[in-house]
Amino acid sequence: MTRLCFKKLCDMLETYGGLRTNRFISIEEQVAIFLHIVAHNVKNRVMICRFHRSGDTISRVVSRVCNAIIRLHPQLLKKPEPVPDNSTDQRWKWFKNCLGALDGTYIKCKVPLEDKPRYRTRKNEIATNVLGVCSQDMQFIYVLPGWEGSAADGRVLRDALLRPHGLKVPRPGYYLVDAGYTNGEGFLAPYRGQRYHLNDWRGGHQPTTPKEFFNMKHSSARNVIERCFGMLKAKWGILRDNSYYPIDSKVRIIMACCLLHNFLMREMPIDPFDNEDEVDEGTGDLAGEDGDNINVVGTSNEWTIFRDNLAQSMFDSWNATN
Repeated sequence: MTRLCFKKLCDMLETYGGLRTNRFISIEEQVAIFLHIVAHNVKNRVMICRFHRSGDTISRVVSRVCNAIIRLHPQLLKKPEPVPDNSTDQRWKWFKNCLGALDGTYIKCKVPLEDKPRYRTRKNEIATNVLGVCSQDMQFIYVLPGWEGSAADGRVLRDALLRPHGLKVPRPGYYLVDAGYTNGEGFLAPYRGQRYHLNDWRGGHQPTTPKEFFNMKHSSARNVIERCFGMLKAKWGILRDNSYYPIDSKVRIIMACCLLHNFLMREMPIDPFDNEDEVDEGTGDLAGEDGDNINVVGTSNEWTIFRDNLAQSMFDSWNATN
């Protein structure tokens, strides 16, 4: 983070986040303490030596700055923008009206002994299942942390849609999802039983059917959410390993890190962590809250026909240019 970027963040936290200085510690020092902890995942006693503050002061600063960052969600969360009809982006031009990509990720957490079975993932790790929705330019539109690691992705998505200030999917918009989700209105999944992952297309292999071509382009575009999660965890060390904070605090820290990710994407668009390889309630955009939104996940003949027609038109258009 550059000095100018750091100063702008401090100003926003003071203006919109309600962060205040006092005679003992400035806003800049409070923000520096929080950023150092989330970036390097260091213990309280290490911060006591580095900043010459008491452990109680460090703990209160972390809570105070985290809450201030979360209050910035109206300014920092990306408002979804559908892919226009005249798009020339090689990844997204095939998916008109698409709002972005959606997926879940696991982030390790600290929970009481009696709760560990619920938070245990298939890989036998204690983690929280975090739902993330990002735009085409890798900024978070919606984030829902806090679900147990044993929860299925589909269940987390249904909860996000039913929350009063949850995920909004205005018609005719939709998000790209992987095969672990249901292919239904508002959520476009790939064809199962077909080549999909980007590695499957290396070595000169070319798609021979509409379903294969659809999956290839779907994977290329949906990869944006994988890259987004990758950048998030690369920036903030506290998300890569188990932290020293209980689950309630960890959930709020996850939300704050996602908002900081958006801030850095806007202020520092050239990110060294970017590459082409593979709060107790969610905070998301409220755009279209009073409009015609999709609030259920389920299959339908209309949506299956929509995917088939889209795959065929994509394949025909590609063949016409080759």
